[in-house]
Amino acid sequence: MIKRYLHIDDWRIIEKGFHPDKQRASESIFALGNGRMGQRGHFEETYSSDSLQGSYLAGISFLDRTKVGWWKNGYPKFFARVPNAPDWSSIRLRLIDEELDLAVWDVDSYERTLDMKNGVATRVMEVTSPKGHQLHITIHHVLHMMEPDLCMIRMEVESINYTGKVSLIPYLNADVTHETSNYNEPMWNILRTEALVDHAYLWVQTRRERTQVCMSMGYEATCNGKPIPGGIQIEKEKQVGFSTGEYVKPGERIVLTKYAVITSSLYGHRTNLVDSSVAKLKKLMARGWDDLLHEHARYWSRIWYDTDVVIEGDPEAQQGIRFNIFQLHQSYQGRDSRLNIGAKGFTGEKYGGNTFWNTELCCLPYFMLSSRQYIAKNLLLYREQHLAKAISNAQTLGFKDGAALYPMVTINGEECHNEWEVTFEEVHRNSIIAYAIIQYVDTVGDTDYLLPEGFRVLVAICRFWAQRVSWADRHQKYMILGVTGPNEYENNVDNNWYTNFSAKQILLRTVSLLQEAAKNSPEAYESLCLETNYKSEEGEKWQYIADHMYEPYDKEWDIYLQQDGYQNKIMQTVDEIPEEELPINQHWSWDRILRSCFIKQSDVLLGMYLYREHFDLETVRRHYEFYAPKTVHESSLSLFVHCIIAARIGKIDEAYKHFMHATRLDLDDYNQEVHDGLHVTSMPGSWLALVHGFAGMHVRNRQLCFEPVLPSHWKKTQFTVNYLEHTLRVTISQKQMSFELLDSDPIRVYVNNQEVNCIKGEVATVDY
Repeated sequence: MIKRYLHIDDWRIIEKGFHPDKQRASESIFALGNGRMGQRGHFEETYSSDSLQGSYLAGISFLDRTKVGWWKNGYPKFFARVPNAPDWSSIRLRLIDEELDLAVWDVDSYERTLDMKNGVATRVMEVTSPKGHQLHITIHHVLHMMEPDLCMIRMEVESINYTGKVSLIPYLNADVTHETSNYNEPMWNILRTEALVDHAYLWVQTRRERTQVCMSMGYEATCNGKPIPGGIQIEKEKQVGFSTGEYVKPGERIVLTKYAVITSSLYGHRTNLVDSSVAKLKKLMARGWDDLLHEHARYWSRIWYDTDVVIEGDPEAQQGIRFNIFQLHQSYQGRDSRLNIGAKGFTGEKYGGNTFWNTELCCLPYFMLSSRQYIAKNLLLYREQHLAKAISNAQTLGFKDGAALYPMVTINGEECHNEWEVTFEEVHRNSIIAYAIIQYVDTVGDTDYLLPEGFRVLVAICRFWAQRVSWADRHQKYMILGVTGPNEYENNVDNNWYTNFSAKQILLRTVSLLQEAAKNSPEAYESLCLETNYKSEEGEKWQYIADHMYEPYDKEWDIYLQQDGYQNKIMQTVDEIPEEELPINQHWSWDRILRSCFIKQSDVLLGMYLYREHFDLETVRRHYEFYAPKTVHESSLSLFVHCIIAARIGKIDEAYKHFMHATRLDLDDYNQEVHDGLHVTSMPGSWLALVHGFAGMHVRNRQLCFEPVLPSHWKKTQFTVNYLEHTLRVTISQKQMSFELLDSDPIRVYVNNQEVNCIKGEVATVDY
């Protein structure tokens, strides 16, 4: 039963009233980021109750020594994680002999707002100290999108009944811990701290990888609009900053604006890291809060122009999908191909800030279809830049001749996961990376990427599959044995259907692409063949393997099986599980889960979503009706797939249920785990569910096609989509669909097989 404490609003997330029991959840929900860095929504002031103070810098990792009970050959020595960085945002607020602490003070009124349209988090509260002193406090918090090194806070303190001095202490704090580290090792060395008249800085270095970071800060303070002179410099072992303040009477107000610039050796030379950080700080402070805030809001307006989704008639869905888009763009801006997207973004420590296959399944297609497409390309370049490490990873497991196995969990290209069923067996992750390359080439039309970068990765992945298969004389088929599929509630199985089928499709499509490349770009093709030692005979072998790939199938049920032996399980449905035993991963033994028929996330249905063109409607319906009742959706990657499939076969109510679960997974805390962080890399699944599900968008014979089926209470929905250098604004109501071509040459699209000609400057409308 969902107990909602956040209020519904189209453009804002609103927490009315102080909920200390929800503090960690709110810290995740109200997290801010700008692609270069991010921060949980913890309080700026002292808070002595339960909280996870977390600040994270993209691309900076700490090699945490692996912790396992039983070492297996091939395990990684380190678990790379994004370390909790020194905190730039701390501001203590003191009266004469009391310090603001919402765990101790009375909270008379409280409202926290996340303005998604403009990217600003705000808290407004009235508080009473233990001695009866009342204050009205407003705090605005910004991580600048246009200037990704810049963070800003404005704190406004007005006395209600207090007479005396108010002291504000803005500082940089290196006294932080990483809650989920394996051995509680310190992750940072402090190189130098210093407070001067107009700025302070904290210079640190990660302990193993020796990446350096400099945080510099300055502030402005006024009382009743007049500058507060002076200020005391503070230097401690792990903290550096200032103390400023003024005497106030009831009705008087102090405003402190804090600026921080965070630079690292990823983007600047360590020899002048401090000087460059301080210089940038002074330059940006000279522009002032209003100008910087306006620029930040303008940047968000450009993002929303490209990506906004309108849903009229459903405010809960509207808020949810905008929240998902907002958090994804806070996590990744696509400016740097060395970066990827952590499963939790910058919102928590779970999964260590590492990249999973979620990126290629959910994030990359979203960016490719809805946003500026260089963002998707940089995600692909990230994988290509790590190809050598993927080849090395495969060599560790016994593969050779340039075969590559991409890591399941990574920051720097090296595998850092140490659970055997994932590290060694969940090899299907290779196929989604190849699938993403193929989809990018087909959807964007960027053949320059295929030669050379895409070529190298596809060949290396196909070499892995060619070595991973086993020939079974008895069946005269190739099999893939000893794997874990996307459904992680089945370990060490033979012939997981999704793994086999996706490997088959990657082999076939790669052979086709290479043949096209040989014909259309012979010189580049020959050069890459020499570089990778690829010969056409190798492609012929891949074709043969694909043509003889085993796919587990049950004739009686007329369905593809999850894996060999699935038909031997006791067949039950999720509604037979007592509610108090859900989720089963928190209540059942692993033995019981593995023996059951229950599916963690879509597996066979995932294949039918990704490779839609291979399955007719009746086949999809039959498999959905068999597998959906057995799926517990205990993965955030499951729901959007079920929504798309259900919409395709006309089960609109079921599709809508799955859509809302996926769209508000974190806002409504369905899995009671939002305190650990948000499901950032599955968030674009809600966009995919709307576009591929309710809009029915797909590509058939290189033509963009739509089969819309809106929920009955939606008045209309609108989104923007990119396809082959065309940008279309699509609007769907209950009976009508319209297209506005925003750029490029005319394009034909199809709505339920009706041809629609789209011309720039005109709105093309069709009834359906």
